[in-house]
Amino acid sequence: MTRQLSLSLTWLEWQKALIGPSQLTETTITTGRRKTMARKSGTKTTLFFLLISLISFLAFVPVFAPLPSFSSHYSLNPRRHHHHHHRKVVTSTVAVKPRSFEIDDDKFWKDGEFFRIIGGDLHYFRVLPQYWEDRLVRAKALGLNTIQTYVPWNLHEPQPGKLVFEGIADLVSFLKLCHKLDILVMLRPGPYICGEWDLGGFPAWLLAIEPPLKLRSSDPAYLRMVDNWWGILLPKVAPFLYNNGGPIIMVQIENEFGSYGDDKAYLHHLVELARGHLGDGIILYTTDGGSRENLEKGTIQGDAVFSTVDFTTGDDPWPIFKLQKEFNAPGKSPPLSSEFYTGWLTHWGEKNAKTGADFTASALEKILSQNGSAVLYMVHGGTNFGFYNGANTGVDESDYKPDITSYDYDAPISESGDVENAKFNALRRVIELHTAASLPSVPSDNGKMGYGPIQLQKTAFLFDLLDNINPADVVESENPLSMESVGQMFGFLLYVSEYTPKDDKSVLLIPEVHDRAQVFTLCHSEDNSRRPTHVGSIDRLSSKKLGLPNAKCASNISLFVLVENQGHVNYGPYIFDKKGILSSVFLDGSILHGWKMIPIPFHNLNEVPKINLIIEVAHSRFITVSTQRELKDKSGNVSEVPAFFTGHFFIENTSQIHDTFISFSGWGKGIAVVNDFNIGRYWPSFGPQCNLYVPAPILQHGENVLVILELESPNPELVMHSVDHPDFTCGSSKSSVHQL
Repeated sequence: MTRQLSLSLTWLEWQKALIGPSQLTETTITTGRRKTMARKSGTKTTLFFLLISLISFLAFVPVFAPLPSFSSHYSLNPRRHHHHHHRKVVTSTVAVKPRSFEIDDDKFWKDGEFFRIIGGDLHYFRVLPQYWEDRLVRAKALGLNTIQTYVPWNLHEPQPGKLVFEGIADLVSFLKLCHKLDILVMLRPGPYICGEWDLGGFPAWLLAIEPPLKLRSSDPAYLRMVDNWWGILLPKVAPFLYNNGGPIIMVQIENEFGSYGDDKAYLHHLVELARGHLGDGIILYTTDGGSRENLEKGTIQGDAVFSTVDFTTGDDPWPIFKLQKEFNAPGKSPPLSSEFYTGWLTHWGEKNAKTGADFTASALEKILSQNGSAVLYMVHGGTNFGFYNGANTGVDESDYKPDITSYDYDAPISESGDVENAKFNALRRVIELHTAASLPSVPSDNGKMGYGPIQLQKTAFLFDLLDNINPADVVESENPLSMESVGQMFGFLLYVSEYTPKDDKSVLLIPEVHDRAQVFTLCHSEDNSRRPTHVGSIDRLSSKKLGLPNAKCASNISLFVLVENQGHVNYGPYIFDKKGILSSVFLDGSILHGWKMIPIPFHNLNEVPKINLIIEVAHSRFITVSTQRELKDKSGNVSEVPAFFTGHFFIENTSQIHDTFISFSGWGKGIAVVNDFNIGRYWPSFGPQCNLYVPAPILQHGENVLVILELESPNPELVMHSVDHPDFTCGSSKSSVHQL
């Protein structure tokens, strides 16, 4: 009888008995009134009676069986469910406090205790897996208890039905690591994520479906695609929900939908779909800009979904948090800025965006000083490796602005993981003031190494490698087709046609090209013209007309249009952003028919093509003397003809393997691959980014191979440099500090 009474004591009674009611904190007492702590107690007892019972219990009760995982329901309303959970023992049961993360009294409650989210965005797909732990440890040292991350659909399903959950796409391993490090997770599975990521995370093959899908809407055909994707993704993450023993405390529905549309049926469908896979126990949330219009369009009435806000850093947060409360149920609106901007994005051709350290820290202090919560966007930006950078538009679709390769974002943890900077220190001081426990020590910056000059050699012209393309991959059509329609979701597509030469100069018109086209011609009957000749370039911003030179040619002239996809638009009304030639092509006012579309295969972050041009070029060591002479002699005439260049650098021993940066100063525009890993795009002639980040895990002891595709104008000396620092001062752009 004594043992049974002691086993039935609630958690709150045990605390009262052991430490006395006078020592209970306000939080503990408040917590005791909540559902998690509100189970009816057993018989009230004295401290003496409790101690006797405890001694009896320890003397006779065998060891507990392992703790089972909990899967009961926990919603925004902690009083909606009143399930009792028991831990199995051999002879009896004991009530234990289940894991729970809830909202009540306009506060977050973790396992019944008041909790403030001090989080940060860190995207697993912008950091090599070997560095995930390093970056997470640095985020903890800043004082963060939560990591927020998107899940990009296009990374995990680059082609219909082709699923990728390995390497940098190994979401499950990332979640396990967060759990191991005692870091909570706010998961943002989209299906649209924005995030300056190609097409806002949508796989580009969605754009090839006919009739066209209406993305981000209740279009049934689109919803079927989402149902299938979430039917794959959400069961993978369900075991990692907090109430299942994992780190995920909240799951976001869509992303800033109020800035795009007001299709409530779409949002309700996503909520129903998420609940079906994840249950009622997880908090679902939305994020919208902190204006009434955005919140009215992007939120869901009632307490089924928690509405959060974001706003410009420096704005007074509390009027916005007050507005946030209007779009949540009473008592269900803890103030949360789910995107507190620590910096900003940068497009090619712009100044490198930066924000002041003290300014940013002061803005965070205004939130935390009144028990608000915030998620730093970004705490660590990382890199847009491969072809996955996004783009924005301005006043219209033609005002196209692709993002640079670096996603440093001027975050407190830099692209290469550095924390020895003013912004990290300023934010840490603020967070430390509002954190009861002492913060972990700050790791020192990782070592950097400059490996010096890298002499490159021209190893092939792009057009020389076209014979290696599988003829089955070449698509023929009367009119040009989009990249997506021929299965080329990123990179380059070559359009080939021909026309009859005229005595007068011809005028080429391509009304709509996304994003940048280089135009070449070739007369097959001329003795010394075995490669196409560069004529000019057309892009979304420039004139769409181009004069073709007079040519005395006995045969038809071949026309080559090499189109680069510089990144699908990821935000705004123009996300239906197909790539390639999207209109008829006119020559002297007449439509030019008869086209071949040739995909140019390259590495992307999660895909290796069947025919790998980079590998072929990298291993082209034994070039004949005549070929070398030709490559060198014709360089003056073909400087605008895309060509591959290869260089090698050596690392003497493993202790010298460190992060490095490749400087592209003096080069034109292109892509770079180190040891078969696509480190991204370079464009120093436009700026502001001069150097590309090369993480140490890409490098190896001994020989390292750098292969670039230079589209425009190589450095005359054919030299690059491996240096130990980033540089954002190229082109006409300079770095400047903005206060947003």
